[in-house]
Amino acid sequence: MVKRTSFEGDACPIARSLEAIGDWWSLLVIREALFGVRRFGEFQNKLGMAKNILSVRLRAMIDHGILETAPASDGSAYHEYVLTPKGRGLFPILVALRQWSEEFDDHPEEITTILVDRAKGRPVRKLELRAEDGRLLSQPDTMVKLRPAARRKSA
Repeated sequence: MVKRTSFEGDACPIARSLEAIGDWWSLLVIREALFGVRRFGEFQNKLGMAKNILSVRLRAMIDHGILETAPASDGSAYHEYVLTPKGRGLFPILVALRQWSEEFDDHPEEITTILVDRAKGRPVRKLELRAEDGRLLSQPDTMVKLRPAARRKSA
């Protein structure tokens, strides 16, 4: 079995985020948690995951502060998995992945759901990247540069 590379200490924020959510099972667990799934058995049934894989993913997401455990809401002896604010912060990422697939999927007609505004029942607008002054940005309009604090440390 190939050992997975760790990005925990990487300076790139994309690589660092992949350390916490960098496999598709984790993103699907987060999707289900955003839909209200909270119990181990519910995750397993919805996703068709093997128990050992699900256990490892849930533990990793707890370790990364994405999920936490809480007593079962029905008062039973079980516990539930609840998204933390850090976990709920992944919602725009999942929306971006969804919208990317809706735009570029080879068979968009097979996508049977749409994301709608709960209050109005209307489809959600495509996510946009905007400058501080409100201008719409695309990739060529952006660049990555060192933070001022990072420059001071390396000098």
